[in-house]
Amino acid sequence: MKTLDARTAIQLRNILFSTNFSPGAGVAVRYAAALTKRYGARLYVVEVQPPVDWIFTPPGPWQGIEEAAKIDAEREKQKILASFPEIRPRVFVKRGDVWSNLAAVIEANEIDLVVIGTSGRSGIAKLFLGSTAEEIFRKAACPVLTIGPHSPAEPCTDIRTILFATDLKSQSMAAPYAISLAQEYQACLILLHVIEPQESPDRSRFAALLRNLVPTEADLWCCPEFHVERGDAADRILDLAAHRRVDLIVMGARQLGGFPGAATHLSITTAYKVVSQAPCPVLTLRG
Repeated sequence: MKTLDARTAIQLRNILFSTNFSPGAGVAVRYAAALTKRYGARLYVVEVQPPVDWIFTPPGPWQGIEEAAKIDAEREKQKILASFPEIRPRVFVKRGDVWSNLAAVIEANEIDLVVIGTSGRSGIAKLFLGSTAEEIFRKAACPVLTIGPHSPAEPCTDIRTILFATDLKSQSMAAPYAISLAQEYQACLILLHVIEPQESPDRSRFAALLRNLVPTEADLWCCPEFHVERGDAADRILDLAAHRRVDLIVMGARQLGGFPGAATHLSITTAYKVVSQAPCPVLTLRG
């Protein structure tokens, strides 16, 4: 999606839904379908299965395994199509690495939004298995809507409150995207910055920086509120989201850095903690 200013209406022409038929993905199906209908978009659905292990397979059975894989892929395709009875998505059933397969579909089809579900792994499970959802929203150049395990089972058709959380360091498209959504839905927009331990405790300065993100005419449609708090960033975001019963959280996500897998295999980052524990869907945009 091209860079937006805050007054540009969001257009979603091509939506990608990534599924593995987990419980989280099952709920996310409804969100993908609802967004496709609302925006009149083209829907692409990708299921990535584990690769076939050929190393320990004798040459003789290879042909039979290939045929079985084709049959299985067609079965999965029909299952996906049945999940979208009123939409005719273009379905891809692939094998191998999840992100590399998704990246190819995103680039080839000019995807504007990726929709994914997550079960919200934590602790040892996240340490060893990582988070596919986090890898996607930290690598995808387009916005990613993650439906966590605590999101409502049915999509909200009338978004009334949007929470935009920012570290005020790198905004990417996140701020104008949040403002554009608030305008489209005529929703209340709450902007939040959580003061980090090394930052000045001057709340008024940060409040002014938040106000600078919103054009003056936005007062006509979103009644913006500006909150500056201190503490753990993820906890403050989640607390405010629950207290105000927000329908959508919008936040920027930093790109992957350090050694490969660092962002998905070490401690739970702020973005992932919010995504996996939020009481509503979370829209992330990479910095």
